[in-house]
This record gives sequence, C-alpha cells and structure tokens, in this order.
Amino acid sequence: MGCLGVHFSLSAAEVDRLREIEEDRERLDYLKESIEEDYFTNHQDDLAESDKAWDAMHRCFEGGRLTWDGGEYPLNHVVLGGEPLYFDDDYIMSLKTPEEVRDVAAALPEITEADMRKRYFAIDPHEYGMDLSDEDFNYTWEYFQGVRSLCLKAAFEGRFVLFTASQ
Repeated sequence: MGCLGVHFSLSAAEVDRLREIEEDRERLDYLKESIEEDYFTNHQDDLAESDKAWDAMHRCFEGGRLTWDGGEYPLNHVVLGGEPLYFDDDYIMSLKTPEEVRDVAAALPEITEADMRKRYFAIDPHEYGMDLSDEDFNYTWEYFQGVRSLCLKAAFEGRFVLFTASQ
C-alpha cells in the first residue's frame, strides 16, 4: 500500500548522514534500512505515523492544495514544507530544521478540532480526489494528534523532523 506517511524526530548526526549521501537511491536505502528499521524497533516515541492522512493534513495547512511551497509558514511545514532530500517520484523526504520545528510546534497548539474541521471542509474535493466526509476528517484529526505530539517533543529536544511517504 503506497502513500503511507511517517514523521521521524532525528538527531543532528542522523541528518548529517542523510545529507552526505549524494545519490537518491542510496539515501532511500539508508532511510529504509537504518532509520525506519531502528525507529520502528527501538524509538517509536520518536516517530508519528500519519498513514494516508498526511495528504489531507497538508491540504488543511496549505489552502487546500498539495504543493511543496504553498500555504503560510510555519503550518505549511507540518508535512511537505522544508528541505527536500529525495527527488525521484516514488518517495517523499522533507526535512525540517530544529528552528522550523520550533516554529511549527509553537503554531500547532492553536489548531483546535473546530479550526481543523473548517480547514478540512474547505478543501476542494475534486482536487483532493475524494469526497470530504466526517469519517475522513476524524481519520485526519486522529493522525494529526500524533504528528502534533511528535513536533512538540522534537521542538523541546531541539531535533529535526523528517517527513517521509512512499508513493
């Protein structure tokens, strides 16, 4: 199943290693074989899965669209905004610096369920590719809670956040 999103709270050393890898395929292999394996096994408190809810989540903070550079900072950095680390079309890797994570974390407590609901139901369903529904909103809101918690924790610890999704 594709398009499954995960946010990872990474150390500076892990980010340095990701950045020093020059080839996309090697970077993806490192993500899958080192980061994912280690975090899913040993550091689950430093990751937040967003399943396919990341798409609607990003649209909520980007004015309804799914683009890399739209929306207003810092909320546009919750999912896709940040430094792209992968450029093939089969995977997404978007890195947020500790400074960006702090900015995102400062903005996230202001997002209430009512605010998120308003943002969600403003998405163009044609562009989204599916009908908007209470069920999909609740799914998105539930996964958003984990992403918010991770960002708050990462900001407190001064860590990077890497968003990834398989395509």
